[in-house]
Amino acid sequence: MSYRGTIGILTGGGDVPGLNPAIRAVTFRALREGYRVVGIRRGWGGLVDYQLDNQIDNSAHVQILTEDLVNRAGRTGGTFLHTSRTLPARLPRSAVPQHLRARYDDDINDVTPHVLDAIEAIGIDYLIPIGGDDTLSYAERLHREGIRIVGIPKTMDNDVPGTDYCIGFSTCVTRTIELTHTLRTTAGSHERLLVIEVFGRYAGFTAMLPTMAGAADRCVIPEQPFDMRHLTRLLVEDRNHHPSGYAVVLVSEGATMVDEAGMSFEGQEKDQYGHRKLGGIGDKVAAQLKELSPEFNKGKRINVVNQRLGYLVRCGNPDAIDSIVPMAYGNLALDLILKNRSGQLIALRNGCYANVPIDIVSSRKKIVTVDKYYNAERLRPKYETFRDQPMFIMTSEM
Repeated sequence: MSYRGTIGILTGGGDVPGLNPAIRAVTFRALREGYRVVGIRRGWGGLVDYQLDNQIDNSAHVQILTEDLVNRAGRTGGTFLHTSRTLPARLPRSAVPQHLRARYDDDINDVTPHVLDAIEAIGIDYLIPIGGDDTLSYAERLHREGIRIVGIPKTMDNDVPGTDYCIGFSTCVTRTIELTHTLRTTAGSHERLLVIEVFGRYAGFTAMLPTMAGAADRCVIPEQPFDMRHLTRLLVEDRNHHPSGYAVVLVSEGATMVDEAGMSFEGQEKDQYGHRKLGGIGDKVAAQLKELSPEFNKGKRINVVNQRLGYLVRCGNPDAIDSIVPMAYGNLALDLILKNRSGQLIALRNGCYANVPIDIVSSRKKIVTVDKYYNAERLRPKYETFRDQPMFIMTSEM
């Protein structure tokens, strides 16, 4: 059978709802335009593990995609292609597969030459990586190496530069609002303070939007270190003015206290992108709220309900927006391929679908503009400047 070419697609980094609809959209459109479509399994790891010997079975690393296959998966969450945090440019010796160990034996290895050989051996003409700034930063590297790349942004944190929207963000915000309202019943029944730790390493969008929507009284975000005594005073005031005697704060996992050196981590181990696993700031906030509360509550301690939402906001099926936007993103990627354009990132800008050069991914960090959107004194979003703003308000800063 004759094809116009071969399109490869992969998903990297954390899973989010909306990945399978994006894979479905790319595959449907590509097949109908006469392309063959292959899925790379486990993100960049599938290309690292791919063996160049044509007598080797590489079906564990590369999968031919059909309409029937992606149609079934397209209604579900997660990614049926699986994912990893593999970075071929910085592969530890322990992660180098057996077939590459004679060639790469340093403590840290750049196996990009093998990745380029694998892409050629598979016959990929265009590669569509779906991921956050880590996955897409390596896609930018491949673009510089001559690979035709069209990237699709994905991350619950919504912090990929150049786009208002990343796949997974809406479902994350929706789940955060739902779960926060669910936890209110316990906080209200016991007249406690409710501390909820949410995702957000460098950017506070996942705490800001739910708070703006009424899910919480206060939020603390990575962009603005906070004073624990000040937060305690505000939450005690909120609790004492609430008819059911409770108050809620959303805490971004990357938030920091003014008297601490940095973020809170679960351990010392780093992934291949240099990130340590975040976690624990919610525990610290909860413990100090309990300790400091008597000072602002006539000497009486207030107990705390403390919950980390974690994977609950990234698992399960996508909401409406994370079903529609991935469909559009996949079709936009094919629009570019049909025009023989590459080195681009699919984007939403000010409510309109667009594309931008993929090198924007490494140009800067996308974070909340504190002066414009966050009231650092009140520890909550600013409820103003909505006119002419995009749907998700503070996500259009480029």
